[in-house]
Amino acid sequence: MSYKAKILLIYTGGTIGMRKDFDTGALKAFNFSKLLQRIPELKQLDCAIETISFNNPIDSSNMNPAAWAKIATIIEENYISFDGFVVLHGSDTMSYSASALSFMLENLAKPVIFTGSQLPIGDLRTDAKENLITAIQIASLRKDNQPVISEVCLYFEYKLYRGNRTTKINAEHFKAFTSPNYPDLVESGVHLKLYPELFLKYIPDEKLQVHKDLNTNVAVIKMFPGISEVVLAAILNIPSLKGIVLETYGSGNAPTEDWFLSLLKKAITNGLYIINVTQCSGGSVNMGQYETSTGMKEIGVISGKDITTEAAITKLMYLLSQNIARNEFKILFETSLRGEITY
Repeated sequence: MSYKAKILLIYTGGTIGMRKDFDTGALKAFNFSKLLQRIPELKQLDCAIETISFNNPIDSSNMNPAAWAKIATIIEENYISFDGFVVLHGSDTMSYSASALSFMLENLAKPVIFTGSQLPIGDLRTDAKENLITAIQIASLRKDNQPVISEVCLYFEYKLYRGNRTTKINAEHFKAFTSPNYPDLVESGVHLKLYPELFLKYIPDEKLQVHKDLNTNVAVIKMFPGISEVVLAAILNIPSLKGIVLETYGSGNAPTEDWFLSLLKKAITNGLYIINVTQCSGGSVNMGQYETSTGMKEIGVISGKDITTEAAITKLMYLLSQNIARNEFKILFETSLRGEITY
């Protein structure tokens, strides 16, 4: 008898498991056990599925590091017993959660696949069934008695992406996500088309390490023409602030005015980490390519290269919690830890 992979389905909340309130018309989470009753097709999959649910499922708008730690703990406690994990999650913050979990789960050797839907499972035209069934099928894939996937991924609308490379791009279309700077790992059609050369390499004999404490003394600042010295200074001088993700123009460009660079330099001197990411939907920061980024490079702003904002802010939370020496922090942030940036 062939080996049947064991998959743990973790329900955190989100549209995939919601129903309409007949009185208000609003979407509300319903009992998770009923979700499985609505998908009898799951019984046809060649794997054993068990389920666990948050006691109080949440809309993904309420997702936070405490909930990430809860997901990580569930995976940690069940890691030996299961071959893969599928996390059902609201789409709005799914890219943040997939990015965060990629950093929190060090030496991961099994698949953790996030998925969800744009329409509730009970809707006639729902995308929930395909997303869930295929995510479980991919999590079950094995070769030479090892999982084919050994990283945190996100599956949505016929595509499997590296989780920390994704961003949500559409609130209405079924194709809600994209991976702007890294190719799809798997395409789902009549057959599953895998691109194994793109997968993170499986590292045997490394013990899973779970990092549950993230430092949330961080902020994202999006540059815009007309941003004032007063506004920027107010943010940079927040007493407990430890790090900033600065969304700049194009390949990492920002104003060259004296007040702007002076504020950044003072903040860095005072111990703040500033990460430069592009606010473009794709492409990479290349500080020094233009004069408008050379000044930031000279004062010690860290390059986010082609990292997404979602991965940048969660990586910042993770690294800040690791008590890393200041001279090593920049090196580590600019290094790919979980495949989140291109070398």
